[in-house]
Amino acid sequence: QVQLVESGGGLVQPGGSLRLSCVASENIFNFNTMGWYRQAPGEQRELVASINVGGVTKYSDSVKGRFTIFRNGAEKTVWLQMSSLNPKDTAVYYCNAQMLRGNYWGRGTQGAVSS
Repeated sequence: QVQLVESGGGLVQPGGSLRLSCVASENIFNFNTMGWYRQAPGEQRELVASINVGGVTKYSDSVKGRFTIFRNGAEKTVWLQMSSLNPKDTAVYYCNAQMLRGNYWGRGTQGAVSS
């Protein structure tokens, strides 16, 4: 069973930065796509950023230019670097991994932006 463990959430002031980590239990290149989703209170879960096995990245319009997704295969880790944070970025952030045999989620890590 694939396991994804997120970390790095916390409370920051507007304009601040956070770096989220997602460590997978297996080779991340086994996955077609890995990504970060977020869910704010009362809202649906939405895709924030993704990276496919070929290294192509995608971002939602709301985070483009502020967030960066990157990975390291040896560490089995995908990161989400978040900068210029604002209160609208407050959400639980979930790591996701997709492959032919399934679609997997981490338990999430809370990111909060407040003064």
